[in-house]
Amino acid sequence: MKQLINIFLALILTAIFIYPCTTGIITGKHTVDGRPILFKHRDSDFEQNKLMYFNDGKYDYIGLVNSADTEGNEVWGGSNSTGFSIINSASYNLKDVNDVTELKDLEGVLMKKALQNCASVDEFEKLLHSLPKPLGVEANFGVIDALGNAAYFECNNFTFKKYDANDLQVAPNGYLIRTNYSFDGRDDEGYGYIRYKNADDLISASAKSNDLSFKFILQNVSRSLKHSLTNVNLASDYQCDEYELKYVFFEDFIPRNSSTSTILIHGVKAGENPKLTTIWTLLGFPLTTVAVPVWVEAGKNLPKVVLSNEKEVAPLCDKSLKLKDKIFPINRGSGYKYLNLSALLNKQGNGILQKIIPLENEIFDYTQPVIETWRKAGNTDKSEAEKFYKWIDEKINQEYKKLFNL
Repeated sequence: MKQLINIFLALILTAIFIYPCTTGIITGKHTVDGRPILFKHRDSDFEQNKLMYFNDGKYDYIGLVNSADTEGNEVWGGSNSTGFSIINSASYNLKDVNDVTELKDLEGVLMKKALQNCASVDEFEKLLHSLPKPLGVEANFGVIDALGNAAYFECNNFTFKKYDANDLQVAPNGYLIRTNYSFDGRDDEGYGYIRYKNADDLISASAKSNDLSFKFILQNVSRSLKHSLTNVNLASDYQCDEYELKYVFFEDFIPRNSSTSTILIHGVKAGENPKLTTIWTLLGFPLTTVAVPVWVEAGKNLPKVVLSNEKEVAPLCDKSLKLKDKIFPINRGSGYKYLNLSALLNKQGNGILQKIIPLENEIFDYTQPVIETWRKAGNTDKSEAEKFYKWIDEKINQEYKKLFNL
């Protein structure tokens, strides 16, 4: 009986500390513009996220960081000046059952080290070999570089297995997805099987219609309201009035109550300058924030809306969390599992998501000619980037004030 109680308590504690990220790699051979995509839809108990620019290693880099981490000791996804980029998802079926190592949760430390020192997927593999063991990790690390290489490394304290996204036997459709279990791990353990299917259905359909793009991932995957098990699509199955309180059970979608950001690295074609690599983020709750692009080559003066301010929060993230409270207004008991759909989408067209999509599309439209000019020139223009960042700050602050009084 005592053993059963201990097992039960362990399961409860495990459930509390699950970080259900959804991640993916799409090779350039299968995207609309021939450039690879690496993305992470992040779930965490750290709601306040920010971007930071670093010059503390061999290479400069930009990383996604918990706002409370003032020194930037852990990075939860990012890209460096060589175009090497990395993300992760926690795994819960990969650690050896006999592994009693106490060292753990060092994924953010490892990714920071990789961004500081690695210029390629091969160099990351060498780093994994060279680091002292145990590593203190149990995760799926996704990496791409400017040479066209792309892979997942399923990694525990002592071993890892590589999955090459360019190998047709490994990735026959040119993409790989990982949630919170590893293919090299124990069968039917871990988490995120439904989210994996959600993402796979979306990306597979887009690949077949030849329209896989970074915009599709940001708007249609990270914000997907489709559920592969129940076949529910919250975006189309309900027609809510704006004044109607329409609560829906919100579990095992890609966006969740615990979602805190999305980072997407839009890489370069073979022969392009790696400094043209674009880092897109949905900073904050993905259903209430907008996409912002940044570039390592543009320097440390990132848009102020994604940087930590005097209150130690990034303004865009903070605004998105205030809007999230309108979507999840019930705090007691299991209320966090229920989403007020009418606040997000409604027949009148003034739900939160319906208001921010036009703003985000304007950001996409404004960004495209800027990037195209740089691609033709073969490099980013730092002064133009700073002007662009100023426009981003002004536009987002102006529109969130006008739309939401924030």
